[in-house]
Amino acid sequence: MQVIQTVTELRAALKNQAQGINQTKVALVPTMGNLHAGHIHLVEIAKQHAQCVVVSIFVNPLQFGPNEDLANYPRTLEADCEKLTAAGADIVFTPSVNEVYPDVSYLNPDGVNLNQTMTITTPPIANELCGASRPGHFDGVATIVLKLFNMVMPNIAVFGKKDFQQLFIIRELVKQFNLPIEIVAGETVREANGLAMSSRNGYLTPAQKNEAALMQQCLKHIVSRIQHGDTDFAALIQSAAQTLNENGWLVDYVSLRSALTLAPATAHDQQLVVLAAAKLGNTRLIDNVDFLR
Repeated sequence: MQVIQTVTELRAALKNQAQGINQTKVALVPTMGNLHAGHIHLVEIAKQHAQCVVVSIFVNPLQFGPNEDLANYPRTLEADCEKLTAAGADIVFTPSVNEVYPDVSYLNPDGVNLNQTMTITTPPIANELCGASRPGHFDGVATIVLKLFNMVMPNIAVFGKKDFQQLFIIRELVKQFNLPIEIVAGETVREANGLAMSSRNGYLTPAQKNEAALMQQCLKHIVSRIQHGDTDFAALIQSAAQTLNENGWLVDYVSLRSALTLAPATAHDQQLVVLAAAKLGNTRLIDNVDFLR
């Protein structure tokens, strides 16, 4: 496995890979590091679709708000590379901020001035759900993903379903910019109690980890009620939010949406997704379940 820091080295390595294998397909798994079993599952999916798997590790300042955890976001490159070697990744791409944003200038330990004057403006759906409390977040996500696509030029890119809104926006990015990239979605990998695996789970105490299973339970209850014919979507959502709040959570949203458009669910939608975001202590957790009625 090669660990590469620059775009020039990356493109040379990919060229060498292409020469060694006929009709090489390249799969990209974008990450911010601090890898867990969910990330490794995405690498395994990538290996099923391509001969060369590139995993990027880059903590993207452009998608963090001023009061978010950019400075404290876990950076565990050595451990990540050990996991990726065991998983069979071919290339780990770990660019510096300066490599990704050539005009960067550092302001302070908590933030940087990226001087990135050209960014992706995401559609209105990016201002709902997680975007409502994280203004500009998905513009930052879409911009870094497009940059990585241009750097790696993959045939396939693999993203997890845990951030369903992000997955939707990236699919829209690929479609609207006519990118020749297949987006493959990986199912959410969970702890034994149902908690969706996340790098931020490391912030939770053991007691909070046990409590964190409640979010998934609330979402599954909504799914069960709808699949048994309940059509009072508003009451189901309100009940779930109330349950979380009564158990010490600070709910951002619980929402039922079309899985195809992310528009609010109607009586006619058959492919649905129920999504939630809430803080447990100081840790913001997200989860979702997509399903058929």
